[in-house]
Amino acid sequence: MAKRLFFTFLILFSVKIFSQDTLLINADYIPHTDTSLVFVPSNYNPANTYPLIFMLHGYSGNYAQWSQEANLDSIATKDGFIIVCPDGFYGSWYVNSPMKKNSQYEKFFFENLVPKIFSKYNIDKSNIFITGLSMGGHGAMYYFLRHPDFFKSAGSTSGILDITTFPENWEMSKVFGSFTLHPKAWHNNSDINLLKNLKNKNRQIIVDCGTEDFAFKVNQAFRDSCVALGIPIKFIKGPGDHSHTYWKKSVVEHFAFFKSLITK
Repeated sequence: MAKRLFFTFLILFSVKIFSQDTLLINADYIPHTDTSLVFVPSNYNPANTYPLIFMLHGYSGNYAQWSQEANLDSIATKDGFIIVCPDGFYGSWYVNSPMKKNSQYEKFFFENLVPKIFSKYNIDKSNIFITGLSMGGHGAMYYFLRHPDFFKSAGSTSGILDITTFPENWEMSKVFGSFTLHPKAWHNNSDINLLKNLKNKNRQIIVDCGTEDFAFKVNQAFRDSCVALGIPIKFIKGPGDHSHTYWKKSVVEHFAFFKSLITK
């Protein structure tokens, strides 16, 4: 019993170190309670407004993944961001699944999570950003491309920016149905096919991928489509694969990029 209490204390203590707040949100159209870690500047003053960054984790990860990749407490204080890391339920792909009634994540994000953040913190609504890794890179770009007037900008690191390239991977068929039987669902939910929503909007994005990453060609194709459509993109490539080692370095560029876009 003593050991169990000790380990419980360690778990709670570790969450306290990483997070200044933990939000639990329920909804009928998600599989279970969603947990979000929120990192707030240490000098947070509710009389002021703060830019907001959502950070989406990868497939098989959870709400704590980004706090293991970067010191988000320190970044929130240094750069003056409020940072929100929600749980994407292992493999939701952050969409409203046409196959699963209890996996309507886009609805949850905008109808539950966003209002909760707005009610609890004083957000500068002209400076809202979103980024993510792998599955979360898909999710971040997906939300930005479908709601370009809500976000200031978006980022993706090692993102699966064309899901149609990987029809047998990461249990996506559970979300979208089989590619053979439901190709329209795959095409309609693939980031690269949504880029037309940004045409003539002059909105900047950041995308990076390691040159040894299995998603590198997909990211290159996404970059090429941006160029063809005249969408301003900061595209970064360099040594690295689909790994924590790469993401720990790549995410630094996203914070710097978003900070450079902040307007008062």
